[in-house]
Amino acid sequence: MPLRLTPTFRDALAGAQRPLAGYWICSGSPVMAEIGAGAGLDWLLIDMEHSPNSLPTVLAQLQAVAPYPSTPVVRVPFGDAVTIKQVLDLGAQNILVPMASSAEHARTLVEAVRYPPRGVRGVGSALARSARWNRVEDYLTNADAYVSLFLQIETHEGVAAAAEIAAVDGVDGIFVGPSDLAASMGLLGQQTHPDVTAAVRRTFDAVHGAGKPVGVNAFDPETADAYVAAGADFLLVGADVATVARGSEALAARWTPNDEGDARASY
Repeated sequence: MPLRLTPTFRDALAGAQRPLAGYWICSGSPVMAEIGAGAGLDWLLIDMEHSPNSLPTVLAQLQAVAPYPSTPVVRVPFGDAVTIKQVLDLGAQNILVPMASSAEHARTLVEAVRYPPRGVRGVGSALARSARWNRVEDYLTNADAYVSLFLQIETHEGVAAAAEIAAVDGVDGIFVGPSDLAASMGLLGQQTHPDVTAAVRRTFDAVHGAGKPVGVNAFDPETADAYVAAGADFLLVGADVATVARGSEALAARWTPNDEGDARASY
């Protein structure tokens, strides 16, 4: 029986009437992913860069969230064609690649998600969840419609090249990472420093000038509101591990108070 794949994150953004709010899945747990998927947020970031994830755990999370309306996006650990091929074959339709630095780099990443002659993605869809084991008719012919590619800008070099990166055909949007951006600017741990937020806003303007959507990571509500006002099309507004950490700390503060008063430096 022929099967249909769900719309991509590119499609969700194109039809959105407001910025799309997302939840970062860092635990590697399909249970946490499913809880997040059922919460009512628009999208999920299943992270392979800073999380204990492997191909089997990503597959389990994609399967866990499949019945829910939240759109899953998988962030690969780095932008090599082999890893991207494997994650696509798992059935991920939306890929985020960190540390995009130039238009040339962006073009190599576009090639990694496209089949020849437009790219270098290996052909194994008949054996993979991507085409539901050949149950999606004409998957190879229409593969570009089933996959969206987002690149992450998180260095001052990336900010300088943001317009050129976003303009590359096949790049569907840009996500800004203020934490690594702050580090690249000599402001480690200061993602809300005025110089960092100004660089984020410059990136917004450059990406919008290229006609592409742009998103950002912003857990602090005031910072998130400011980025929405600056034109963010999508945001990460929380993470599973951060939710559990802050929730458990609140329980400890209520039931096992102490006078240490330790303050968090980040999330």
